[in-house]
Amino acid sequence: MKTYSKLLDHNIIQIDTGYLRPGLAACYLIIDNNRAAVIDTGVEQTCDRVQAVLADQGLTFNNVDFIIPTHVHLDHAGGAGKLMQLCRNAQLVIHPFGSRHMIDPARLIAGAEAVYGKQGLRDSVGEIIPVDENRVIEADDMYRFRLGERELLVLDTPGHARHHFCVWDEQSRGFFTGDTFGIAYPELDCDGHSFIFPPTTPVQFDPPAWHASIDRMMAWHPERMYLTHFGQLDEPVIYLNTLHRMIDDLAALALEHDAPELVLAPAVKQYIYQELKKHGCQLDNDRLAEVLDLDLDIIVQGLEVWLERR
Repeated sequence: MKTYSKLLDHNIIQIDTGYLRPGLAACYLIIDNNRAAVIDTGVEQTCDRVQAVLADQGLTFNNVDFIIPTHVHLDHAGGAGKLMQLCRNAQLVIHPFGSRHMIDPARLIAGAEAVYGKQGLRDSVGEIIPVDENRVIEADDMYRFRLGERELLVLDTPGHARHHFCVWDEQSRGFFTGDTFGIAYPELDCDGHSFIFPPTTPVQFDPPAWHASIDRMMAWHPERMYLTHFGQLDEPVIYLNTLHRMIDDLAALALEHDAPELVLAPAVKQYIYQELKKHGCQLDNDRLAEVLDLDLDIIVQGLEVWLERR
């Protein structure tokens, strides 16, 4: 296997997308009877990694039947258009609320350029390519489809984003969760336990919907979650209460700082660092900053947008 890929059970391969830093974002390749699906796509440069991992399995882009971004945020879907160009037999499976952004990504590009600048977007994501609408499947809640001999199912999971779904794989009894079941970077593991937190990314943070989505997923009694950020999370029930609590804690923290004279960012950072200390994390602040600064900035932005929209 390539250094950026990891063979998991149930014919699932985890691929580091190469987005910004190692260990930040993963996509997943599922293989069944020489047919393949890619769940979350990373960015343009991820396509080369997907091709190399397929080749390791004796496959090519022609074996890919489905490309499945869990939602259209660029760390999950920035490379979808390029991958669709390369995988000529594939269909794009996407939430109905996200499909228009894949077919015409102009608004996605404009929004990202406002944050990163044109060159910054190009450097981090690469080219964002439209997808032919004739190759797009708008997957409603409970949409089922087959990859080889295995069945995959789409579950509508708003909360992080309204256009977010998760993908249930009966064979592994696992969900490919995008951002719905939070972020758990391996660097923050302690004594075999992951540190999990919710990414309250702009612009559709919705705490009640998020709670409902998590509980709905857990009703399937999943044995594992495949997180985009980052990797396989076993025994997800262990992390359920923490994830629920932190969604509420971050919302409450935002409400407490909903005044012009109060600054939210330091409060969010202090809260996350305190939670890490309780978790037993021994990393120094410089290393924590390397791992978390990007996410903390995005969490604050998402909470601020939520406050404005309330």
